[in-house]
Amino acid sequence: MRIAIIGAGCSGLTAIKGLIEAGLTDVVCFEKSDRLGGNWAFTPEEGHSSVMETTHLISSKSMSQFSDFPMPDDYPDYPSHRQILAYFEAYARQFGLEKYIQYNTAVVAAEPALGERWRLQLSNGAEEVFDALLVANGHHSAPRHPEWKDAFTGRYLHAHAMKSARGLEGLRVLVVGAGNSGCDCAVEASRVAERVDLSLRTPQYIVPKFFLGHPTDTFAAKMRWLPRPLQDALQRLSLRIQIGRYRDYGLPEPTFSPTRAHPTVNSELLDRIRHGKVRPRPAIERVEGQTVHFSDGTASEYDVVVAATGYRVHFPFFRPDLICWEETMRIPLYLRVFHPDYPTLFFIGLVQPQGCIWPLSEVQARLVARVLTGKVRLPADWPQRAMQEAERIEKTFLKRPRHALEVHFLPYLSILQRAAEGRF
Repeated sequence: MRIAIIGAGCSGLTAIKGLIEAGLTDVVCFEKSDRLGGNWAFTPEEGHSSVMETTHLISSKSMSQFSDFPMPDDYPDYPSHRQILAYFEAYARQFGLEKYIQYNTAVVAAEPALGERWRLQLSNGAEEVFDALLVANGHHSAPRHPEWKDAFTGRYLHAHAMKSARGLEGLRVLVVGAGNSGCDCAVEASRVAERVDLSLRTPQYIVPKFFLGHPTDTFAAKMRWLPRPLQDALQRLSLRIQIGRYRDYGLPEPTFSPTRAHPTVNSELLDRIRHGKVRPRPAIERVEGQTVHFSDGTASEYDVVVAATGYRVHFPFFRPDLICWEETMRIPLYLRVFHPDYPTLFFIGLVQPQGCIWPLSEVQARLVARVLTGKVRLPADWPQRAMQEAERIEKTFLKRPRHALEVHFLPYLSILQRAAEGRF
């Protein structure tokens, strides 16, 4: 069996490892850049990676490492992007993964071929056919821009293009969006800018990285066995103890439970707000030149707007009539991996967990390898289950584009682990 993998980021690396450990060694991983690491291969100029110069993990070391390859003991609780890239490079060396990677080779097109195989057209002009295709190209490289983008006549950039605060010295900056990227951008800009405003369209849970001296996500892991309503109540209580009420910071109070939305994990933003370095603003109503009008009737002028407005679920190598999920909340994949129409197509890492992606990608890859080798058989009705699963996710989380890929980390990990053992 000849197998192709698209992308040599964290998900692509663990996909290679999962396949070769199952005895599937005719594997080629196509990576369009000249290095592995995907989103964690930082570049000072705009490219595939969305990390900034100062980016650190928002999930703790103990909750982010691969199951059989712990992070170094001297790594901090929240490692930097440089440390994470070094970790992936060491992972590839330890398990001999790089010999399966073909660098500087992008997949231009991927189409079904006879016998449920896949025909790939490559950037070097070659065309190759594979028996199975694993897609691990990530989902933080195709920015989603706001409708008013072209109406702003100052400097506009998406958070994807913001690599540092250099160039913002003494300027009036508006950051749009209070997700993890938006809050990071606001904090960094506030170190040098004359003024930084942060526009929120909807309420957002902003969670400090530590609770009682320990990484916050380790407490969430300890509560995994409790009923969901009790987990929500305890999370609300812990946040009230840590930070008080959001309205004390000029932020809107969330009216939904903490587990219904992707949290923003940031220990600096609330501090910057209370020190007057970042000022919360409501949703944007319209933009005229360099003047931004807000929903509360106020308006301000800005030199720079940073749009932290998320990313599109983008597969440039698939025809839109084949697979296109850019404008939908419903992505019909069984276990977030298996496509009901294409039994030899698999998605690795196409999730947005309330936690870290890599441990999930690791088990996804193991499951796919066991399916391909016949050690695990999917339920007969798995295409129907894919649609049911999409409906359930749509009801579980707030109906916003950023939640189309959302999963609860520990429950989803348990489901994958059982599936890899043939228990569905």
